[in-house]
Amino acid sequence: MATYTTEIASDKLISDNPIHQRLLKAYIAAKPWVSGELLEVGCGEGRGVEELLPLATSYIGLDKIGEVIQMLQARFPGVDFRQAVIPPFVDFKDNSFDTIVSFQVIEHIRNDKLFLQEIYRMLKPGGKAIISTPNITHTLSRNPWHEREYKPQELIDLASGIFDKVEAKGIGGNDKVWAYHEANRKSVQRIMRFDIFDLQYKLPAAILRAPYEILNRMNRNKLHQQQGKSVVEISHEDYPLVEDPSKGLDLFYILWKK
Repeated sequence: MATYTTEIASDKLISDNPIHQRLLKAYIAAKPWVSGELLEVGCGEGRGVEELLPLATSYIGLDKIGEVIQMLQARFPGVDFRQAVIPPFVDFKDNSFDTIVSFQVIEHIRNDKLFLQEIYRMLKPGGKAIISTPNITHTLSRNPWHEREYKPQELIDLASGIFDKVEAKGIGGNDKVWAYHEANRKSVQRIMRFDIFDLQYKLPAAILRAPYEILNRMNRNKLHQQQGKSVVEISHEDYPLVEDPSKGLDLFYILWKK
């Protein structure tokens, strides 16, 4: 049985539901752009496989965690799942895919420029990549699992130097979602008031991961206890795709290759 960290939000833990639904929305929002031969970079535990499979003529899912790949191979026999640590993408030729999706991955990649250059290389002419990543404007604390997070323009600038066209959108939220986010913000602030020396930004990420995991899980459970049904009732429909990326909890960009 897989162990669910707060970084890999579970569709089985009720307290993770708002995050799970937010991440699921990226797959649903991507559907109009998904076609042909599809590569998913960072498929995780397969949150969006069923959403994307019917739209593609072929599908390859990559993830660095071997246990996850084995689970997905058993769950989706006949679908091509592979373990890989990227970038670079050593086993993939130029001009191989019509669509590449990668949700909540680029923030984990040290060499983000090479990551996007490799995605561009693997796309066929006329192909497109759809990526999502947290909007740092709405991040509540440092995430020690992330190499960095982006302001909307920072990611536009990075992608524009590689891709021929960048469509910048966001995964936003309705009133229900923003009420949860505000409760989360206040709860995190209550925890962070003890960090009087601003250690979350001064200590190495590796040292911070264990306490971050414990406090984040406690916080999600506490929010579930406080907000009850509202946590359970949030669905992907409560996270609209918005045209202004600054209004998004997550950045959602479509990157085109001519």
